[in-house]
Amino acid sequence: MGKTKEYSNGEVTVVWEPEKCIHSAICAKGLPSVFQLKDRPWVKIDAAVTDEIVNTVKKCPSGALSFYMNAEDNLSEESLETKVEVLENGPLLVYGILKVSDKNGNTETKNRTTAFCRCGASENKPYCDGAHIKEDFRG
Repeated sequence: MGKTKEYSNGEVTVVWEPEKCIHSAICAKGLPSVFQLKDRPWVKIDAAVTDEIVNTVKKCPSGALSFYMNAEDNLSEESLETKVEVLENGPLLVYGILKVSDKNGNTETKNRTTAFCRCGASENKPYCDGAHIKEDFRG
């Protein structure tokens, strides 16, 4: 696993894995008081209430942002209804717990939100790596 950073307000901890980020900016558009892309540190964890932070992190299409609740009695994994969303000019987002098998039969479990490439240019197929932006994908 690559480099990660954690940001905590005492109630929730947001985990950021920069190598997974596809730069969709859904976090910054959804909660700009917390996710400030031009600042360092870029996550201002105390700028919003925990529920707003959690709801925004859940929308991260790449899984670069995740969270866990700090209270010991609140460490259970959340399960989501499976839902599919097509982002205009972007990836296919699948929400829920998925088992993804590759062509060699290797299986990986994905939690929460997974972004699948639709443009064909990703270097991390079947997952989106943000290449659709450089390719000016329309669809």
